[in-house]
Amino acid sequence: MQVIPHVTDEIKARIRKLESETPADVILAEVGGTTGDIEGLPFLEAIRQFIHEAGPQNAIVMHVTLVPFIKAAGELKTKPSQQSIAKLREIGLHPDVLICRTEHPIEPDVRQKLSLFCNVPLHAVVEARDVDHTVYELPLMLQQEKLDETVCKLLALQTPPPDTSDWQAFVKRVISPKKRMKIAVVGKYIELQDAYKSIYESLTHAGAANDCGIEAIRVDAQDIETDGAEKHLRDVAGVVVPGGFGDRGVEGKIMAAQYAREHKVPYLGLCLGMQVATIEFARNVCGLANADSTEFDPKTPHPVICMLEEQLDVTQKGASMRLGTWPTKIVEGTLAHRVYGKTEIFERHRHRYEFNDAYKQQLTEKGFVISGTSPDGTLAELIEIPGHPWFLACQFHPEFKSKPRTPHPLFKGFVEACLSVKV
Repeated sequence: MQVIPHVTDEIKARIRKLESETPADVILAEVGGTTGDIEGLPFLEAIRQFIHEAGPQNAIVMHVTLVPFIKAAGELKTKPSQQSIAKLREIGLHPDVLICRTEHPIEPDVRQKLSLFCNVPLHAVVEARDVDHTVYELPLMLQQEKLDETVCKLLALQTPPPDTSDWQAFVKRVISPKKRMKIAVVGKYIELQDAYKSIYESLTHAGAANDCGIEAIRVDAQDIETDGAEKHLRDVAGVVVPGGFGDRGVEGKIMAAQYAREHKVPYLGLCLGMQVATIEFARNVCGLANADSTEFDPKTPHPVICMLEEQLDVTQKGASMRLGTWPTKIVEGTLAHRVYGKTEIFERHRHRYEFNDAYKQQLTEKGFVISGTSPDGTLAELIEIPGHPWFLACQFHPEFKSKPRTPHPLFKGFVEACLSVKV
């Protein structure tokens, strides 16, 4: 946990208490990459030592491997799995369960071959075929493969029969929702498939909670700078502006925030999305010409977003970031309070620049509302604009806490607002 002067010992104690209230009965450790890659070796060695110390029935190894279909041969090939496990054994690990990624069903004879040559019990050879619609189908498919039973037996866990009805209902709402709508995600890394993955999934979670399919329209912020916001945002039900670093595409994000504010389109700003909304309001509502963040324009006459004074002398940039879980005090009677239903929340942060408190009065006099702050009131964490169907932005990253059956309140409320306006 990083500490800056705004965080008192009392706040740190409350954060530790919050973290301690959710003990983990089962720890899942994932090592990505390919077995044998030098980057993963220290982690695999740590796992080997942990398993040795934990002892039987306290730790298991599940190895995910590729079983490719060779079109020319017309068959699945097991050799990559055999070689992968041979490499794993060299490290001192042996898989208890083999999870086979494949595009085609694994026939009994192929399972037998994998079991024999990979030295894994037949019942522990698990098919993980590519799903048809959504990744959320996979848990149901793995249950059909009795992976849950296998894991519980290996760990000697006594568990009641699983009830997946709630999950099945969730998957059904994702695949066959009663409603559908488009939401624009205006970013600067749009061309990267997984750049905003947690945001897309959070929208899916919130959409399912509202029985609505969300089509995330990926809009490059630089295209808005070139073409204007109208061309890219006129047909969407809501606008999400996510985080990011550097000045590329920032003016496009500011234009997106302006379009959403002026055209009464629901807006959700995340991290940088809150900062550009603040800059836009300062420029176009408060008349502060060339207002900006010192990240983008160090010489701006109106630095409505800037670094805190205690951060200015920090030369190691990572050390100047506000990271991890931090408390936020929510003002009663605001949209944020209505969405969260509480006056204190804990959210995850990853940013360096903050709202400049010196401009608080000028902005609030024009209708800008700071609805969430740090406990001591010095840091703005949530901002909103009353009289708008939904205009709310946060300095933190709510997408990191959204779950399929418990969508984050901000995403859930945002999707509800989009549906309300759309109707």
